[in-house]
Amino acid sequence: SYSSCVDAEGTPVAIRPPSPKPGPPQEPVVRRRRSCEPEPKPIMRRRAKSLSSSTEEHTCRNVQVRFVDSLGLELEDVKLFKASEDPMVPVHVITRLLASSELASRKKLELSLPYFQPSFPDNMHAEAGFLKRLCQQRVCLEQVFCSELGIIGTVQVLNLAYVKEVTVRYSFTDWKCSAESKASWISTVHRDGPDPESDMFRFHLPVPPFILQPGALLQFAICYRVRGFEFWDNNGGCNYKLTCQTYKLTVPRECEDSLVHFI
Repeated sequence: SYSSCVDAEGTPVAIRPPSPKPGPPQEPVVRRRRSCEPEPKPIMRRRAKSLSSSTEEHTCRNVQVRFVDSLGLELEDVKLFKASEDPMVPVHVITRLLASSELASRKKLELSLPYFQPSFPDNMHAEAGFLKRLCQQRVCLEQVFCSELGIIGTVQVLNLAYVKEVTVRYSFTDWKCSAESKASWISTVHRDGPDPESDMFRFHLPVPPFILQPGALLQFAICYRVRGFEFWDNNGGCNYKLTCQTYKLTVPRECEDSLVHFI
């Protein structure tokens, strides 16, 4: 029979909790970096199976380091001197050492500067009879400027043809050996009356530093080639000669420090 009375002390009934409902999809959290650079990725380094450890060590031991300049030349230069051989010290190094010693002893700084002294007038154009000699020789030395950088001079030649060439043959060894320097055209000299016109050329004779010694002699002569002929100006057969000499230069006290650094 069915009883409507409920037992208060009956066995409790297990209740199953409801299953959780899936929530809305969440977006992945992206952490932003302060820098705009891409995040670095790990680099996988693999070792070649065919290369053994002994080969690696042998290769590293044979590696050599060389230092070269922009042209690929060695930066290191080794010079071996014999016991009886004295090393050559450059002149500018000796000059700087002497200047420093004089400054240390509070003496006046004096420099010996070389220069070439011509044995002929340096302005031949101003000499009497220049135009007459030019008409006779077809070529004449006009003027010479001497400096430590070289010899610069000007030459006049008669305008006998459009195509012409002027060269200067010079020597530092009393003509045991010689060299030539080609002159370049500057301008045309027009004259009034029956006097002919001439062309002016400029030449440059380089002077090596080792030549700048007292007593060194420079000789030169000028050659003018035109229409298959050669005309020379060799100073009447004596050649043009310049002798190297020196003069003393006293440096003021206020310029001593800067001049020593300049040397």
